This record gives sequence, structure tokens and C-alpha cells, in this order.
Amino acid sequence: MLVWINGPFGGGKTQTAFELRRRLPGSVVCDPEMVGFGLHRTMPPELRGDFQDLPAWRQGVFEVLDLVLRKHDGPVIAPMTVVNRAYFAETVGRLRENGHDVKHFSLLASRDTVLERLRERSLIRLGLRGDTFAAANVDRCLDALRHSEFAEHIQTDHIDITDVADRIAASCGLTLAPNTDGPLRARLRRAGVGIRHIRF
Repeated sequence: MLVWINGPFGGGKTQTAFELRRRLPGSVVCDPEMVGFGLHRTMPPELRGDFQDLPAWRQGVFEVLDLVLRKHDGPVIAPMTVVNRAYFAETVGRLRENGHDVKHFSLLASRDTVLERLRERSLIRLGLRGDTFAAANVDRCLDALRHSEFAEHIQTDHIDITDVADRIAASCGLTLAPNTDGPLRARLRRAGVGIRHIRF
């Protein structure tokens, strides 16, 4: 099974993915963003636009996830914002057409909630980089993801990452290990995930 977690930038996709991996034995996180970063690193800076516009990214994501789904004995979790319907069809759609069991979720929240989370993310990342691109694309992402094509939708304004992971697992028919984190440990764990995913 592939669990694709969509949502606006700063919407909690990566945190949810690693919460699922932590509590779901045998699962693995495969981040499609890494394919894009690899492509960018082969290009001079002035040519680095949105890597999703590169056919190589869409093809690469399909091939990597297709391989992992065929070879890995356990759930595969992919946290990635994709709001372009054509690109969604070339990745999620092709994987489904290839016979894979793909569960797709869009994490939604109000504009104010997403912007607040982006501010918190910038603080966690010690101010090393801003989230101007993410903030500038909040409305575009939220508007696109509300379309039925991007269901299943989970409204996350008033629930935390643990609850989001629980809802995804229940919808997929997956059994998570009990959450034994206290508030402080959960906060430290999530800060660690945020720091490990700083993009330079």
C-alpha cells in the first residue's frame, strides 16, 4: 500500500508521515521531494525552477515508488504537495493504473492556520531559511486541494499530528502501535523531524 499525504506547504505532511512510520512496523517513508532536489543539483542555479515542471521528476517519482511498492514488504508513505491535476495523474494516477493500492489524503486547514504553522516551522529551523515560497502558495494549494479529485480530505485546524495519523491509519485499515509519547517528548521528536528536513 502507498499512503500519499498531500497538503499545502507547511501543512504537516512530513510530520504526519514520520508519525505513521514511527507507529507502523515495517513502513518506510519515500519522499518524492528528494527526487526533485537531486535533479536541481545537476542544474545550474539559474535553471532551477519548480522541479515538478520537469517530466524527469514525474517519471522518476513514478519509477521509484513503483519499484519500492513491488519490492518492499510493508506500507510506503510519500509526503508530497501536488496540486497540478496533470502532474497528479502522472504520479498517483499512473501508480494506481499500474495496479498499486494507493491511498491519498489531503491535509487541509484554514489559511491562518497554515501561515501560523509556517511561522512555527521557521522558528524550529532556527531562521536558516524563510518560507516565502510556501507562504506565497498557500491560497493556490488550498483552493486546488479542496477539489474532489484530491480527496480524502482531513481538516487539521483543531487536531494534532497524532490524531491525523490515527485518522489516516483507520481509513487505510492499518493498525498503529499505541502512542506512548508525552507532550514534551512529542514536541522534541517533532522538532527533530523538522531540523532533519532543513533544505539548504
